[in-house]
Parts: sequence; C-alpha cells; structure tokens
Amino acid sequence: MTQTQGSTQSPAPVEVALAVLEHEGRWLLQLRDDIAGIVAPGCWGLFGGHLEPGESPEEALRRELWEEIRLQLGAVEPWYVSRSPEKIRHVFRAQLQTPLHALELMEGQDLALFPANALASGQGFSSALQQFRPLAESTLEALHRHQADCSTMR
Repeated sequence: MTQTQGSTQSPAPVEVALAVLEHEGRWLLQLRDDIAGIVAPGCWGLFGGHLEPGESPEEALRRELWEEIRLQLGAVEPWYVSRSPEKIRHVFRAQLQTPLHALELMEGQDLALFPANALASGQGFSSALQQFRPLAESTLEALHRHQADCSTMR
C-alpha cells in the first residue's frame, strides 16, 4: 500500500453554546430526542446548540433557546469554555425567571428541573417517558465544574 505525502488537516472544531438555566438551585434540562445522527440521543442535556456562521456564542445561545423552548432569556453569565480537537463548548449560566409551564418544548422529548446535587447519580427521571435516562457528557462536564466551584467556595 502506498501512502502519499501531504498534510492532512483536521476539520475545524464544532462550536456550541450551552446554558445552565438555574431556578432555586435546580437546573433545567432537555431530554434529547432518540434519533440517530444527533449528539447524545436519549440523554438529558443542557439547552443550546451550534453556532451559525457569524454568530457570537451568546447570540447562538439566545437563538437556540428561542428555537427549543420559546425562551427569551435575560442576563447571561459566561461560565467556562471547554475545548477538544472536535468541539468547543461555550457554557453560560443564567437564572430561569420564566415558569416551567410557560415554556414550549419545540425540540426534545421532555424538559424538567433537577436539583444539581440529585444529578450526581448520572441520570434523571422523565415524567413524559416514565423512566430514568442518562445525562449527556456536556451535562456531566457542567455538573463536575459546578461541584468543583462549590468545593472551592467552602
């Protein structure tokens, strides 16, 4: 087998903007659809999504929150950015002021508020499906960051 010389460039990492939406110590999560071809199918994830060309992470987050749950968010706080060769995650924190019943789920199978400390089990219960489902990798990453932040505050 002959190999040709040349540079093989990796594709640029995909950029996403995600939100930890907090209400009285609880996090609003989305149970992602169970379909092939999406990230973390059937898992509890943070709301958000891919940046469109020319969008800032905050602009993408606001667009995604409108598309996914018809939420017009107030103030957001950049929390952290995680990088891998494949993905750049811009994670924000915001207070959820809108009542849960006023949100309209446009994407996903369910949404629910979970106490952050209850997510340590790595799963959450879906009332819509009447079963436990695992947390997405990005949710676990945010949870670990949250736990680390809390331990440094003690």
